Amino acid sequence: MENWAVRMTNSVMMRTPELNGKWEYDNGVIFKGIELLWRNTGEDKYFDFIKKNMDFFIDETGGIRKYSVTEYNIDHVNNGKLLFLLYKETGLKKYKKAAFLLREQLKNHPRTSEGAFWHKQIYPYQIWLDGLYMGSPFYAEFIKEFGETSEFDDVTKQFLICEKHAKDPETGLLYHAWDEKKVQPWCDKETGLSKNFWGRSVGWYVMAIVDVLDYIPEDHKDKARIIEILNEVLDSLLRVQDEETGLWYQVLNEGDRKGNYLEASASCMILYAIAKGSKKGYLPNSWFRVAKKTYKGIIDEFITVTQDGLVNLNKTCSVAGLGGARKETVHMLTI
Repeated sequence: MENWAVRMTNSVMMRTPELNGKWEYDNGVIFKGIELLWRNTGEDKYFDFIKKNMDFFIDETGGIRKYSVTEYNIDHVNNGKLLFLLYKETGLKKYKKAAFLLREQLKNHPRTSEGAFWHKQIYPYQIWLDGLYMGSPFYAEFIKEFGETSEFDDVTKQFLICEKHAKDPETGLLYHAWDEKKVQPWCDKETGLSKNFWGRSVGWYVMAIVDVLDYIPEDHKDKARIIEILNEVLDSLLRVQDEETGLWYQVLNEGDRKGNYLEASASCMILYAIAKGSKKGYLPNSWFRVAKKTYKGIIDEFITVTQDGLVNLNKTCSVAGLGGARKETVHMLTI
């Protein structure tokens, strides 16, 4: 029997052989997972799938179709993580040029007064937890490949500022968003914070940490603190984990609330951070047991297989929004 990573990836490739609708972050999430599978299996079809889909967007000059630097949307940086793989494997300069184009966005991306990236230009003075995943791993890998060591300070600063403002001192969990100006309809007018602890939001944050740590130098002044933050947030998540299944709820700390439910994407993201953090030595060995329990819970609670043998990941939040005048929706992840 093939493992679940292989079965899920093959299902994605069969259902959607071309993911070329928009230059959106969710494709980058999927491609990064497929890259990890390619590295484990060595099967060319996985690399070829990434390249084919990325080539829909990347032209011969390094331009990116359906992307605008001046839109200043941090989500649109995420796909850039695949450019390093493609450049190393093919040697084609268009991928390097495209990476520099995304780096150009970060050079001029609007920031809070302390230097944290706004989530989007249309979301002024706002830090959203998922923005750390969308921008920081690309930023850190770019610095490792093409930048200066001193630039890592700007990467770690993003996490320190976010943790400073978004962390709840009572639970240790992080709120989804913070408005520096404290004017958004969704925010507390005293703290600037959004209302709830959203599972996938914190999932993005802990995934961002374990991925960024791949590139931060061992002797960097902030590395130890970033690892501490990872441990602190995961300890807080452990306190709200569903004891029976090892999974997490859509609203993390309100498992008994009517309408709340065990949510797949958050549980998978948190598992990724735990498993990688354990493997890399950022977490105590006791976390391996947590990872095994959560993995079993994910398979038992969320996975089904169709009559055609295609794998489904069920109970995934399709979309959630902070509301407000724009009624903007955020972050759909469909597998």
